[in-house]
Amino acid sequence: MNFHIRNEQRSDIQAIFNLTEVAFKDQQYSSHTEQFIVNALRNSGQLTLSLVAEYNDEVIGHIAFSPVSISDGSTGWYGLGPVSVLPKYQGQGVGSKLINDGLAALKNLGAAGCVLLGEPEYYGRFGFKADSRLVLENVPAEYFQVLAFSETIPTGSVVYAEAFNATA
Repeated sequence: MNFHIRNEQRSDIQAIFNLTEVAFKDQQYSSHTEQFIVNALRNSGQLTLSLVAEYNDEVIGHIAFSPVSISDGSTGWYGLGPVSVLPKYQGQGVGSKLINDGLAALKNLGAAGCVLLGEPEYYGRFGFKADSRLVLENVPAEYFQVLAFSETIPTGSVVYAEAFNATA
């Protein structure tokens, strides 16, 4: 499948909303609010990086990165997520390409690192791993994962943007 990754455009907003809703609809561990989170991040100016996967002029995937706060005052850290792929295109490398291209773009922006809440087996292949120095409250430690772009990993609690509480 010959798809390409590009920056979100204003005309993609509704397609991103729709695909995110569909992608998470049947996910057991989903809040089913991911589409609202992406909009809230965008509306609050916290959507640092927003990439789409496009195939035959259709937006088939999306990834969002937003800044996180760390209690030790470290800066330059971002949260990955949500990442969404239309169900009929899942398992075909779309999500992996979005993640790899997104992480490369974050590095180019001078980011110090990235965190995420997700399946260790899946995200481990991108270099993410649990690290006890960074904690996301009320989450099992193995599901909160870290990827530092240098040797330095901060120590403290991580807080995502308020937009992650969006429900509509």
